[in-house]
Amino acid sequence: MQRPVKFTRYLPEFGWDVSVLQAANPSVPLLDHSLLKELPSDLVVARARTFEPSYAAKQAMHTEAKPRHGRPSLLRRVAGTLLQPDPQILWLPDAIRVGRRLLKQLPHDVILATAPSYTNLLVGAALARWSGLPLVSDFRDEWDISSTYWETATQGQVVHRVQQRMQRSVLRRSRAIIATTKASTERLASRAEAAGSTASSHCIYNGWDAHDLGAAEGTSPAHPIVEGRIRLVYTGTLWNLTSIAPLVAAIERLARSAPSLAARLDLVVVGRKTPEQQAHLAPLQSLGVVVADLPYCDHPVAIATMQTADALVLLLSDVPGAERVAPAKVFEYLAVQRPILAILPDGEIAALVRDAQGGGHFHPSDHAGIADWIGQLAAGQQSPKPSAASSARFERRALAGELADILDSLVPGATP
Repeated sequence: MQRPVKFTRYLPEFGWDVSVLQAANPSVPLLDHSLLKELPSDLVVARARTFEPSYAAKQAMHTEAKPRHGRPSLLRRVAGTLLQPDPQILWLPDAIRVGRRLLKQLPHDVILATAPSYTNLLVGAALARWSGLPLVSDFRDEWDISSTYWETATQGQVVHRVQQRMQRSVLRRSRAIIATTKASTERLASRAEAAGSTASSHCIYNGWDAHDLGAAEGTSPAHPIVEGRIRLVYTGTLWNLTSIAPLVAAIERLARSAPSLAARLDLVVVGRKTPEQQAHLAPLQSLGVVVADLPYCDHPVAIATMQTADALVLLLSDVPGAERVAPAKVFEYLAVQRPILAILPDGEIAALVRDAQGGGHFHPSDHAGIADWIGQLAAGQQSPKPSAASSARFERRALAGELADILDSLVPGATP
């Protein structure tokens, strides 16, 4: 994950050494080994085994457990109910064992747990309780939002009560809570107060790294440029919370009103996609739109692909809570200074995009507005792009400095 990798990379500049506790055999959809190059060569890494099945096996069970009537099978319901807050709970026993050993071998001052997965927060809380060290809980995504919209999430009153109890326990144990938007920070601060926590609350946004932009120089994009065509680029996961359906509907509308303009479009979609999102892309092929449907790629390639865009697409679905979400890619979009087509509800990030480039934001239901914006782009009209100043405060090194200030405040005698 970009966020913890960048913290690990830059915290030593602010007086904080880092050690890492991670899964030895992670059951995840993909791995980006290019990020390993950014970590210090002397980084201490402790690895604990998880008893999860492989990700392919989990996906197969999820697929097979969805019969035609749409209700999950008994196996999936039982597994989903027991494996709380997420399947990574099967990592917890060995993670606590290895984490204790690491804390005995090497003196530490603070424990930082970052989620999702939310089992990480339970591991952090258990190690903080055992060691007496202060816990910092970093919510890359809100627990409540993720548990609602994950495609494999198990719903129900029992699950909800269990997860709420777990979250309250983590908040009470935490000395500091971090979120990635101001709105999420306020929401978590309210949850923490209700749980009886005295933790301080902080917003540290996701960001961009000048090192990444430099590393992308000379790197080939994920899809070659075709002269004379207009290139829309989306990078990231497509799932319930980032549905591409509004963009597809807008392009279909443009194809009906101005087919020659729609036929000039190249849509480059880079990243993991759920089957439902994959299906949304299929109709575009018959409209003359060239769709480059590409899997996840290494981060330098993703940045190089962003830099080839005539416009970068930012997506958030119109669902409760989305106004508090900040897609991590928005900050890299700002940094590469290409026009952003932001299709998302009103909220903190919508305002950020509007302020950065003076427009380019549309509600997901505004298919006509989106179609007109794309049509103007295809007709050769220049679209506003983010200013260089709009991204400066989100540089990863500066954000690591903000985290270091929080860590300093938790350690008696630390020099800010």
